[in-house]
Amino acid sequence: MTSTPDSIRVVIAEDSAVLRDGLVQLLVDRGFVITGAVSDPESLRRSVERERPDVAIVDIRMPPTFTDEGLRAALDLRRQHDGLGILLFSQYIETRYAAELLAEDASGIGYLLKDRVADVSEFVEALVRVASGGTALDPEVITQLLGASRRTQSLSVLTAREKEVLSLMAEGRSNAAIATALVISDGAVEKHVANIFTKFDLPVSQSDHRRVLAVLRFLDS
Repeated sequence: MTSTPDSIRVVIAEDSAVLRDGLVQLLVDRGFVITGAVSDPESLRRSVERERPDVAIVDIRMPPTFTDEGLRAALDLRRQHDGLGILLFSQYIETRYAAELLAEDASGIGYLLKDRVADVSEFVEALVRVASGGTALDPEVITQLLGASRRTQSLSVLTAREKEVLSLMAEGRSNAAIATALVISDGAVEKHVANIFTKFDLPVSQSDHRRVLAVLRFLDS
């Protein structure tokens, strides 16, 4: 069942006070319930433990070193709290821990780049999708994750069209959405998806979550 904003509890972890307050106001105006707005990973952990939100919006670079504290906190929280959605919202792409986060279970995971979110509705849609157990991955994130893998030669077995389908699958797109984006039939998409799983020697699944997980599983984190 798809969640609606007024049923989604959100914690925000962002060290920039201006952006943090802006996110709070934006989401409150659209009906989300804000359970916490914090500026560091430890406060995030305490807030999740205390309030048990549905999804956490997490910046990657947070105090004290401003490297990858937020992302490592997100990994810990996913392991400790089943069903917690994580939406990484950052200016940066950090491939090592991001690949690990996705490889464990890609359901309820999002990774958006601040500078590439075109409008508020796109961000809200991604947040609802993640809270509902879906995925929301920026295409640039996917490109760098694939490029970071030592096994990118696996992509060489795919045709150009299969690579396009793979990229859209990893964004969390349905077969119908992929067909629309590439201007091909649903049947053609199904064939490409089946070919991708066959070439990667991965089982085909009707679950969109498992689709993303299977596509990203070959990444070497």
